[in-house]
Amino acid sequence: MASQATRTIEVGVSPEKFFEVITDFTAYPRFLARLGMVGVQVEKDDGDVKLITHAVKKLGKTVSYTLRYTLDKPKKLSWSLVKGQMMSENTGSWVLEEAGEGCTRATYAVEARFGMLVPKSLVKIMISRELPDMLAAFMQEAEGRER
Repeated sequence: MASQATRTIEVGVSPEKFFEVITDFTAYPRFLARLGMVGVQVEKDDGDVKLITHAVKKLGKTVSYTLRYTLDKPKKLSWSLVKGQMMSENTGSWVLEEAGEGCTRATYAVEARFGMLVPKSLVKIMISRELPDMLAAFMQEAEGRER
């Protein structure tokens, strides 16, 4: 069974500035560390298409997954799973809209399917607790860079 989530946040920076943050993949471990992000490796960079391997630590185990990102600057970032441990699907997007002068309405959508070894309770925690924390971390990073 796939898990889906969509959330929208308002960020006090322009869509261009927020796009810079969500596509600064190598910075993710710095501002997403408390959510378990421990590493990022750029596998391929073809301008608007990038292959990025993420490493996250959950329940004492480090797992990795590779996503193919497509950039449509500054309006949209979308991704799909190339390969991953414990994951059979991960597709999603950020859609950015102007929300008044110097502000962005950012909508994050994800659909993920995990393997049999991933407890449903962990998936529920990731969506109900970690997703809001992740969005807040992106917002804080973007607004902090503006200062």
